Amino acid sequence: MTHSSIIISKSVFRNCFSRFFKFAIIFIILLLVNTGCNKRKPETPTPDIQINEQYWIRVLLLNNIQQCSIQIESHFSIKEENRVQNSKSKKDYKPLKEPVIVQIIDGQINIAKQNYPSNQIIISPKDPYIFSLNGKSYRGKVRLIAKSDANSFDVINLVPLESYIAGVAGAEMPDYWEPEALKCQAIAARTYCLFIKKRFGENRTWDLNKTAAHQVYLGMEAESPAVWQAVNETHGIVLTCRQPDGTEDIFPTYYSSACGGHTEDSENVFGDSYESLKGVPCTYCKDVAKEEIFFWPDVQFEKDEVYSRLMNRYPNLNRLGEVKEISVDKQSDFGEFSRITRVKISGPNNISEFLRAEDFRLVIDPTGKKIKSAVCTLEESETEYIFTNGRGWGHGVGICQCGVQGMARQGKSTEEILSHYYPDSKYYEIDYNK
Repeated sequence: MTHSSIIISKSVFRNCFSRFFKFAIIFIILLLVNTGCNKRKPETPTPDIQINEQYWIRVLLLNNIQQCSIQIESHFSIKEENRVQNSKSKKDYKPLKEPVIVQIIDGQINIAKQNYPSNQIIISPKDPYIFSLNGKSYRGKVRLIAKSDANSFDVINLVPLESYIAGVAGAEMPDYWEPEALKCQAIAARTYCLFIKKRFGENRTWDLNKTAAHQVYLGMEAESPAVWQAVNETHGIVLTCRQPDGTEDIFPTYYSSACGGHTEDSENVFGDSYESLKGVPCTYCKDVAKEEIFFWPDVQFEKDEVYSRLMNRYPNLNRLGEVKEISVDKQSDFGEFSRITRVKISGPNNISEFLRAEDFRLVIDPTGKKIKSAVCTLEESETEYIFTNGRGWGHGVGICQCGVQGMARQGKSTEEILSHYYPDSKYYEIDYNK
């Protein structure tokens, strides 16, 4: 082989390698574009779409709004419901390939520039029973309710229970956590949902809010194969316990992020008393929770700001005239730490009012991201209230989510974990065919 042929061969090799490298880069870019950096959303048809309506959940997605967008990539129908005339009408429509605007015009719901005189509208997508609201995907149906002011409306997701649970479990707990932990979350979320629906749903047009006021619901954004596996493996399972009247029934299966070492009696936090909502020791969350959550830093609030927020939230405090002192009235002692359960708010002339500590902290810090829990010490300076020695995040009743993950890592089963945090609770499986 001559010197020139060697040069040509090297040149050919370099050109081939350069082309291959370019093609490889293009392939990787296309792969990333197609799959995205986020986990892929399951696009399978919505399960249990034919179940009895008593097991559909009405989730308040948006309230008192003037406008939103909706997109439905399947055929769908719109049913008008007029509460005044007690009449209904239904029409079928072709897919909405692009988002359209929903708004109130002249006191009526307007979709894609078409007015609907009824004060309630139900939009029902066909298979796979999915719609997009403001760019986020949800399963089931959507109900629009015009408000009495004729200037705003509510948006409510009507969704089968199991699909709702998938949208909660993946929002309330990381989907890469242990399978047993995810199953605990699914069962707790399912039980809590049905309890709130049963207790409050009859008196309003929706069952649960999509926010942490009840439990966080993100629709299909929260779904993943791991989440659906946990939901499917616990399909229809809820928890029951002995009620105050002696009967056996579901109960509000509260849960929070990290208890800080011991959960709390529900009666001390929410005022309700259930056999399975008694505080229990938790040695598991410390190794799971982040350091800044398990031991959170001191927080200071100006006294004037604290007094102002309390007075605005609780007008009955105005009878004090002014706030002279805030002190701890009751607390649960757990050895090396304690959880404040009630505070005393004192005015002049020995007049006082009392607040649950959980309400107190959330009035001062509505986000709950500074005063992360009532496991802390309340101190004061001349101008400030100081929250020190803080531990954990959340109200501390029922499941400690970080503790659940800690127990699952140790090989504990779903039943063992739930029995620890909800003592004396029992499994009950819903029969969706009834």
